[in-house]
Amino acid sequence: MNLSRRIFCWATVLLFVTAGIAAAQEQKPSRVLEAMKAELERSLQTLKSQPTPPYFLSYEITEDAVVGVTGSFGKIESSAETRHRQLDIDLRVGDYTLDNTRSLRGEGGGPFDRFSYIEAPMEDDPDALRGVLWYYTDKKYKRAVEQLTKVKTNVEVKVEREDKSADFSREAPEKYVEEIAPLGVNRRAWEDKIRKYTAPFARYGNIYEGEAAFTADRETRWYTNSEGSEVQVSQTFYRLIITGFSKADDGMELPRYESYSAFTPQGLPDDSTVLKAVEKMIQDLEALRAAPIVDPYTGPAILSGRASAVFFHEVFGHRIEGHRQKEEEEGQTFKKKVNEKMLPDNFSVFADPTLRHLGKTELVGAYHFDNEGVPARRVTVVENGVFKSFLMSRSPIEGFPQSNGHGRRQQGYAPVARQSNLIVEVAHPLSREALKKRLLEEVKKANKPFGLYFEDIQGGFTITQRTIPNAFNVLPIMVYRIYPDGREELVRGVDLIGTPLTAFSKIVAGSDQVGVFNGICGAESGSVPVSAASPEILVEQIEVQKKEKSQERPPLLPPPFEEGQR
Repeated sequence: MNLSRRIFCWATVLLFVTAGIAAAQEQKPSRVLEAMKAELERSLQTLKSQPTPPYFLSYEITEDAVVGVTGSFGKIESSAETRHRQLDIDLRVGDYTLDNTRSLRGEGGGPFDRFSYIEAPMEDDPDALRGVLWYYTDKKYKRAVEQLTKVKTNVEVKVEREDKSADFSREAPEKYVEEIAPLGVNRRAWEDKIRKYTAPFARYGNIYEGEAAFTADRETRWYTNSEGSEVQVSQTFYRLIITGFSKADDGMELPRYESYSAFTPQGLPDDSTVLKAVEKMIQDLEALRAAPIVDPYTGPAILSGRASAVFFHEVFGHRIEGHRQKEEEEGQTFKKKVNEKMLPDNFSVFADPTLRHLGKTELVGAYHFDNEGVPARRVTVVENGVFKSFLMSRSPIEGFPQSNGHGRRQQGYAPVARQSNLIVEVAHPLSREALKKRLLEEVKKANKPFGLYFEDIQGGFTITQRTIPNAFNVLPIMVYRIYPDGREELVRGVDLIGTPLTAFSKIVAGSDQVGVFNGICGAESGSVPVSAASPEILVEQIEVQKKEKSQERPPLLPPPFEEGQR
């Protein structure tokens, strides 16, 4: 299986914040952006005399300044500060209709030059920066010319493409420069906090991992292209992730997570709040060790807002990413569904990277500009149950010739259409009590001994190719049986699985309790921060399978901590 098509998304919180638009426009470009502009102009001027000149060229330099502290069982494992810069170049020969990036059908698929690693100088020295740009532009150009020949040959010998849209969209140039964000954190104070947060795990001999990780990250991006765009953005985030891990006597691994994000270190919760969460994690792990295993099951279920958010992200979100409608190895689940009914009438879905908050919760999929220099914008995907649009990068598809600001990537990867903040809304929602009552009605109607409630999740993954089953797998952590008398029982050992069209046809209703999933999603263009928000939903039929289970026994030796067993 092509790993790039197996898409993993984990509930690891990552938060970005940016300066305001008005303030940004008053800033002057840095020496980095000026050096990039100068070398881009020189490269184009030189290469235009070649038989196959570039029709498009862009540079993006990304700098990460990171402070990180990790600890386990009351001790520090690492504490460091780092800075790093990486260069990405998009050089295209041919024209907007057909260029060197087109996939070679029958030869593995996927765009040409998917990944490259180019380290950029840390100093803002124009000569050093331009030297790297010059050398790697030359290499990119030579490879692009060779690839264009292969693309043209491939077009000649293969059947006509189903999607006849262009390879690249024309977009208006953008000018946007914001101030470099300050990054300040007391690393020593956070070392003390990490010791404090992880120490309680050491009191329990059946908890085999009790870790915490604090990260402060400032990401600064400089982007310029041959169409005249000049973009400088700088974003900061602070996060705290706590992980506990135990095993049941039968070998099943039992994880538990808590995570927090904020604009500043002061925005993270105080010590008392975090320590209460740690104690709750420990109680949950103890309860999970004693919980019964659920056998494979089909029947009605309620997904909490957080679980439903992951459900929509996996089942729906990856299949509305535009490039998947063009690649002929993809399943193209929703390609022909525009203007068709997909959800109940009171359900709507939109993607909005300009949205920074939902209530008091930060949305980590927010940004001002994507990695192709296109402004972020809201996209209505489903309106009153009817499917309307796809998320688009600068790779057009039939019926959608322009980007809507969703061309995203991790450093070193080629950008493709990716999710940002995926928001599910339900008009006239039910109360939580009414939703549970509807669940019990479905249990009785289906003649099932119980329904399921998915309270919390770890993440999930999905497969979108047509050569293997188009399926998804959401990875729950806290799951409950709900019996006809209303009694709830914690269970373990299930994964929520299914296929997209069937799963969506079974959604019945939503409640007024909204949850948010903040995570990091990995796909063809690397790992990017995403958010999804949804109310609790009732599904009249879901399927669960047994979770993968380790065959290793719990440790034979007692733990070496001073307090040993509980």
